[in-house]
Amino acid sequence: MRTPIIAGNWKMNNTISQSIDLVERIKSTMLNSKVEVVVAVPFTSLYEVKKHLKDTKIKLAAQNMHWEDKGAYTGEISPLMLKEIGIDYCIIGHSERREYFNETDKTVNMKIKSALKHNIKPIVCIGETLKEREKNIQKEIVKNQLIKAFEGIDKIHIRDIVIAYEPIWAIGTGKTASSDEANKMCGFIRNIIGNMYDDESKSLIRIQYGGSVKPDNIKELMDKEEIDGALVGGASLIAEDFIDIVNY
Repeated sequence: MRTPIIAGNWKMNNTISQSIDLVERIKSTMLNSKVEVVVAVPFTSLYEVKKHLKDTKIKLAAQNMHWEDKGAYTGEISPLMLKEIGIDYCIIGHSERREYFNETDKTVNMKIKSALKHNIKPIVCIGETLKEREKNIQKEIVKNQLIKAFEGIDKIHIRDIVIAYEPIWAIGTGKTASSDEANKMCGFIRNIIGNMYDDESKSLIRIQYGGSVKPDNIKELMDKEEIDGALVGGASLIAEDFIDIVNY
């Protein structure tokens, strides 16, 4: 049985004090004990938020990382820096990183390997653009991203990796893939993992849906067989909304 995982991606929002305030409000309410809850906060807030998550079951994630442990990479953050803070997860390959910051399938693969090496669990984002969906090549796009992301990744790491399927056209637009569309794509992704590895890996891998997830559509999504959770954007910045999503 796969444990559902709901992660809030705060993106480039919230100062340190705002981050502390938001996480305090989230943890002050009884959260669904059957769901693994994760907050992905800005780099500047990670250290302080970690202290405020002490004695809770809420996990902490970074939103990106470099694949090297150290070096002349001005402005970058290494896995060693994140590990010392005590982060549990790292979002890798988010569409905004791919679109605005030249993230490639190759760098995604290198970051996944580096994260696993340092016992940081990757949340690996894949998904198609609106133009690609209109051309009906979304499966080809997602399959290629998946194969390249997992190149050289051993089966033993499958249980530590989360895949986030995010149709790019649904991120921050208010548009959402229907629950049936999302379920079919997550099932397609699961089958690719099965073909790449085996049936055990196929059953173990957790697959989230992301893209304008809100309190009013979370239950319909989570009721689907292939969807194991959600990567939540804007709604995760509102404590009440994120709590409602977790407690779907």
